Amino acid sequence: MFSTRTPMRAIVLGAIALTMATFVGPQSSSAAPADSGVKAIVDGNIITSSDIAKRTNFLKLQHQKGDLAKTAKEQLINESLKRAEISRVRMSVTTQEVDAAFGRFASSNKMTPAQLTQVLDKTGVTADHFKSYIAVSMSWPRVVNARFGSSNRMSNDELVKRMTEEKQKPVTTEYFLKQIIFVIPAAKKGAITGQRKAEAEASRSKFPGCDQAKVFAATMHDVSVRDLGRVLAPNLPEAWKPLIEKASGNTTPAQVTDQGVEYLAICSQRQVSDDVAAAAVFRAEDLGKKGEDEVSANDKKYLDELRSKAQIVYR
Repeated sequence: MFSTRTPMRAIVLGAIALTMATFVGPQSSSAAPADSGVKAIVDGNIITSSDIAKRTNFLKLQHQKGDLAKTAKEQLINESLKRAEISRVRMSVTTQEVDAAFGRFASSNKMTPAQLTQVLDKTGVTADHFKSYIAVSMSWPRVVNARFGSSNRMSNDELVKRMTEEKQKPVTTEYFLKQIIFVIPAAKKGAITGQRKAEAEASRSKFPGCDQAKVFAATMHDVSVRDLGRVLAPNLPEAWKPLIEKASGNTTPAQVTDQGVEYLAICSQRQVSDDVAAAAVFRAEDLGKKGEDEVSANDKKYLDELRSKAQIVYR
């Protein structure tokens, strides 16, 4: 299940701001070496010495001690596993969200995004590396919440007790959704993203409705439809809620994601106040009160599971 409350997102962005506050001061140049030899392979995804050098420079900015190259390699291995899982379950933040977070960080340090990019390049971190870090840091808590949310379902007795305390069942919005995905092959990312986004936006005005969605997708190149079924408002991913609330007609604006370019089709929506809706509302409230220790424990459990199944080759 998803939650409209994602406290870890605020924690992550706050941590970024704290650990990188030294950017506003003068920094010595330590550009990444030209050597891009392979240092690790994670399920076929390569981590190079250049990647490790960038992360090592990032760790230096955080004033971390110890074997920074080893720490950098392990962090990148973990992020590679997380990134693959985020992509698999299609819960990545959008490019726009990452750029917005990047811009907020720059502003908090009295810089423009262009100035921050220059500083990142000078310190050998690079803006692309930092944005990749931001993307995983923002997306991963959603995946963890989705994975372990079901373990926090209320029992019937707990639900009855909560509703008795609240005097009445809460009302929320029920949506039936489909996801329209304009796929972009990894090898063509960047080269055709603008074209695919234009195609996606143009298709919205022609969208015939959910019943004909698959037939409609078949008339276009590399377009797939994912049936999301019933989704209650408290369970919407944070990035989707404002898009759905501001949707024009029955589709949301197109967004760039790891899969390509996507938009949501709103098949139907209505106000509901049944037991399932009540449980979703109460659970969303409880997730907002979760302690960081509980979230961290689930994070570690999930990551340990991914590592146990992965093929990791050290070089």
